[in-house]
Amino acid sequence: METTETVALLLIGAHIVLGFVATVLVAANRCPSAAIAWVLTIVFIPFVGALAYFLVGRDRLPAARVRQQHEVNAAMLARTDGPWLLSHSEEWPAWLHTTVRLNTTLGALPMVGGNRASLIADYRESFDRMIEVIDSATTTVHVEFYILVLDDSTRPFFDALARACARGVVVRVLFDHVASFLSPNRAQTAEALRAMGASAEAMLPLRPFRGQWQRPDLRNHRKIVVVDGRIGFTGSQNLIDESYLKPANIARGLRWLELMVELEGPVVRELDAVFITDWYAETGVLLPLDTSAVLPGSDPELLDAQVLPSGPSFDADNNLKLFTALIHKADRRVSIASPYFVPDESLLLAMTTAAARGLQVELFVSELGDQKLVHHAQRSYYESLLRAGVAIYQYRPPVVLHAKHFTIDDDVAVIGSSNMDIRSFSLNMEASVLVHGAAFVTRMRAVEDDYKAASTRLHLDDWQRRPLSAKVLDNLARLTSSLQ
Repeated sequence: METTETVALLLIGAHIVLGFVATVLVAANRCPSAAIAWVLTIVFIPFVGALAYFLVGRDRLPAARVRQQHEVNAAMLARTDGPWLLSHSEEWPAWLHTTVRLNTTLGALPMVGGNRASLIADYRESFDRMIEVIDSATTTVHVEFYILVLDDSTRPFFDALARACARGVVVRVLFDHVASFLSPNRAQTAEALRAMGASAEAMLPLRPFRGQWQRPDLRNHRKIVVVDGRIGFTGSQNLIDESYLKPANIARGLRWLELMVELEGPVVRELDAVFITDWYAETGVLLPLDTSAVLPGSDPELLDAQVLPSGPSFDADNNLKLFTALIHKADRRVSIASPYFVPDESLLLAMTTAAARGLQVELFVSELGDQKLVHHAQRSYYESLLRAGVAIYQYRPPVVLHAKHFTIDDDVAVIGSSNMDIRSFSLNMEASVLVHGAAFVTRMRAVEDDYKAASTRLHLDDWQRRPLSAKVLDNLARLTSSLQ
């Protein structure tokens, strides 16, 4: 009996010590909500919680990778000569100057003028346009996708890469290691890239026996294609069939709706710099950064644009700071499209405050969610948003709205790979493009109007009448969103 009591006391003492140590360690340099969530997890599920923390709760990236990011940042800032790159700064809203400076400080890339941008909302059209541009390549093709799969839909894209290799074009391909491992046709995809002669590398690889290890939940979520440094593509679309080849999706007739942007002009070299940074991180080879002084044109239709990379290799949540700053600066309207919407306190406050200021604030999400836990977590925020006056539109199935972008007032927009959730803010490598131009925003508004026509608007009274079981599940899922 005494032995049992002694063991029990030792376990209780160990639990107390573990809780104290966890409180001290977890709270360091972490936001309070995330720290509290981790401490509670460790206290109430002591051993499993502690194991989870050591796997996915500690240092984000190896120090060497962070040093590489700082090195490339310094090189990118050194090649930029500032004001001459801007073409229409006199037309910016007054607040945009400080936002551009914020982005440059965070991501080391400038706002540049003299650009053209075209939106591509059709899934197949996006592939077709990228293929057309790849077929015109003469020097390099840089391809970077979170999910990169050879299938019936993407085969023409791979064929275009093979034709480029056959012409002597240097083709470099990056894909996320874990996303590739979890996707179908891994062997066929790898073999196709090898056979054509492309240089392909996995991003953030988890190969502990080769010394390649970091938090396993960190992922490179960027989608980038750059051809000859002159035409670039980025946005929400992965290189995979629009059903994502999941049997359940195919059986239900689900298809993903994306939005990509095709860029031409000086901003393409900034997008390529993000690819070069990722190539350096995975290969140790720093490709030459374009330092050519391309002056912007005077055409009023040309746009000013700025690429903002973000992710755990940076010291701050770059995209979160940009998104929050833009919403606070808005004067009239904020329209947001995000398939995964799990905001932190600052973003939620910015949106509800904007609505309280009398702005038209819209949020476009999917009625269906392909990630159940995230989908239920985001639903837990709808009531507070609706009470504040935010208009929420749920895109009707069988389409899953996967586009990631938002517009501010009449002349500022952001488009890229970043969701508005804690994973995209803190754990994923993302790329966003800030654009100033009334004509571009008008085209974005047309896309948003199409969403609205295909969506059902939520109303507070109806939302409050959803089943109790749904409310409980939503709120429980919300608790897990702070574990980061």
